[in-house]
Amino acid sequence: MHFSSLSLSLTALALVSPSAAFPQARFVQPVLRTEDKDQSRADAVKEAFSHAWDGYYQYAFPHDELHPISNGYGDSRNGWGASAVDALSTAVIMRNATIVNQILDHVAKIDYSSTSSTVSLFETTIRYLGGMLSGYDLLKGPAADLVDDSSKVDTLLTQSKNLGDVLKFAFNTPSGVPYNNLNITSQGNDGATTNGLAVTGTLVLEWTRLSDLVGDSTYADLSQKAESYLLNPQPQSAEPFPGLVGSNINIATGQFADGAVSWNGGADSYYEYLIKMYVYDPNRFETYKDRWVAAAESSMKHLASHPSTRPDLTFLASYNNGKLGLSSQHLTCFDGGSFLLGGTVLDRSDLIDFGLELVNGCHDTYNSTLTGIGPEAFSWDPNSVPTSQQSLFASAGFYITSGAYILRPEVIESFYYAWRVTGQETYREWIWSAFQSINKYCRTDSGFAGLTNVNAANGGNRYDNQESFMFAEVLKYTYLAFAPEDEWQVQKGSGNQFVLNTEAHPVKVYSS
Repeated sequence: MHFSSLSLSLTALALVSPSAAFPQARFVQPVLRTEDKDQSRADAVKEAFSHAWDGYYQYAFPHDELHPISNGYGDSRNGWGASAVDALSTAVIMRNATIVNQILDHVAKIDYSSTSSTVSLFETTIRYLGGMLSGYDLLKGPAADLVDDSSKVDTLLTQSKNLGDVLKFAFNTPSGVPYNNLNITSQGNDGATTNGLAVTGTLVLEWTRLSDLVGDSTYADLSQKAESYLLNPQPQSAEPFPGLVGSNINIATGQFADGAVSWNGGADSYYEYLIKMYVYDPNRFETYKDRWVAAAESSMKHLASHPSTRPDLTFLASYNNGKLGLSSQHLTCFDGGSFLLGGTVLDRSDLIDFGLELVNGCHDTYNSTLTGIGPEAFSWDPNSVPTSQQSLFASAGFYITSGAYILRPEVIESFYYAWRVTGQETYREWIWSAFQSINKYCRTDSGFAGLTNVNAANGGNRYDNQESFMFAEVLKYTYLAFAPEDEWQVQKGSGNQFVLNTEAHPVKVYSS
């Protein structure tokens, strides 16, 4: 999940007349699974990954991301090679030893103490720290055969500790709630007075795993102290419904600055990590599970919303000062997967059923556009429908407030969880349809570009940027849906051996 400035700055773009945008069939009929078809689809995803990697490696490596139209490069993540580190766990899962070794050679050369730009504690944790720890867990475990030189794998953990040591000053605040935007040269920050719910609450898995692997509790303690304010929210107004909390925390005091509730960007992955910490270690993190259950039950009771024109659909609204906000985001569509994971781990059919409702709602945002890809942001508020989108709202139950697509994974992610939990082939067909649309409209000669308007012919114009999470998430979730059974696959029930961080990096569950 990535709550970036781009997702805030994107505005609604001109839309075509939507009457032609809706296929008659809203749901793919279940189909029989065949091993040959699985293999051919898995191979197609591997090809897309190799295509994106080859373009990045030729034109942008060792920079952070490829500009896949101009064949230039960007360094939005501090110039440490974000795409390489983010691609590692996917390359491992695809068993591409050549790319794995290229990335390991790069990781050994990164100087995490040096950058000319502001460092995001959140983004650096989920992409770099998560990517390296996952690579270590996979290559020390079920994929150990991929790398002959074990010292290369050891370097992943060494560099993870180096990065943790560079970043840990962020937690040196009166409360222990960290600053997010850091100057690692001066050990300064941006002077913010508050930190967001997601960026505070999406550190604990990676920092705890680092401590568990190196045998030093420092990193876990820092992240868990910050999390403690989120688990015990103060003042009382910060928790309008049990488990659902505000969006911003005072860095000096640890008290919440508001009671604005949502599962949208800025809050999303806090809820995601509550249940995932329980999967990681149910002994240490039962309280996290309890908080997730409270949030899930409150969301079903208070945030579930059904468009007036499509009462069969379910979205999660936001809530602030007694008022529901009837809008959502592509980012929010991880929510179905979260309910499904929690439901299967806790053996609760009500949570699974609600998760599938959310998955169906997010599928509708894909199934109702000209490209077959969902928009960055959408609404179902009947009082604010633009004239140009009345037909779309009537048919699809939502209208588009930002038509962009920047290679986000969340809808495919939830489809993947739906397939793993239910075994129903319909969800894999939805994944395949989404992948085909992305391959059709986003692919360039050297990689994959974002779209300016998913409901315009050919997706409108293109953004000249290939986000690193294209490697880490979109292609991983798609591949996993058609790949063989392995330890890193999400399991039905409580048998998970790995848990995926918010960047889809599989982290080995804790065993003492």
